[in-house]
Amino acid sequence: MSEVGAGRPAPLALMIGTAADEPGILYELTRVIFEHGANISYVDIAERREGSSTVYFELEEVGGDTGAAEVLIRDLKALPVVREVERAPSFAKVYGKRIIVVGGGAQVGQVVVGAVAEADRHNIRGEKISVDTIPLVGEEDLAAAVRAVARLPRAVALVLAGALMGGDVARAVREIREKGIIVLSLNMAGGVPDAADLVVSDPVQCGVMAVMAVSSSARFDIRRQTGRRY
Repeated sequence: MSEVGAGRPAPLALMIGTAADEPGILYELTRVIFEHGANISYVDIAERREGSSTVYFELEEVGGDTGAAEVLIRDLKALPVVREVERAPSFAKVYGKRIIVVGGGAQVGQVVVGAVAEADRHNIRGEKISVDTIPLVGEEDLAAAVRAVARLPRAVALVLAGALMGGDVARAVREIREKGIIVLSLNMAGGVPDAADLVVSDPVQCGVMAVMAVSSSARFDIRRQTGRRY
């Protein structure tokens, strides 16, 4: 299965254990990465405890062969601040594309039933699609959660599952659609259904269609469904 962002080589994923957790550590690591001409596509402080930390990097443009990656790893290991460097499978390879489901608990649960069942059908054939959820109420919290989807790594689609959503939530939906996030909504009161790409009344079917919309193997084109209600 190809990584998220088809057409690009799979990133080099590294877990780097540091000997200290102090200012300047990240600079030392990124300096070596820069000297090798690699591009950092993702970075995260994965663990902090007992005065040390573990930093996770996904790197692109490391080089066209395995040797370039090994030289980079060797130079990282040579840093006094580094305890160990391990190669790891990238998040895209392990978890793949992410669908986020936000809204009321009961509706979220039913959407997830459909999404997980459909994702399983695709994943056993080699694709990788994961489903994340957060039950929320309140316009402010919902709008913040919607906007945050555009900042989540590998998030490609959002399902809004509730009985009433509008106002700032609808504005947030339009904002993240402009950033390329696909938005599906249950048929509910408020302005969110008018702002979404697709409206589906049945929550289980909505989950199924969310997966179909992001799958690279499904014969389903969300662009042909924009503005429709089912």
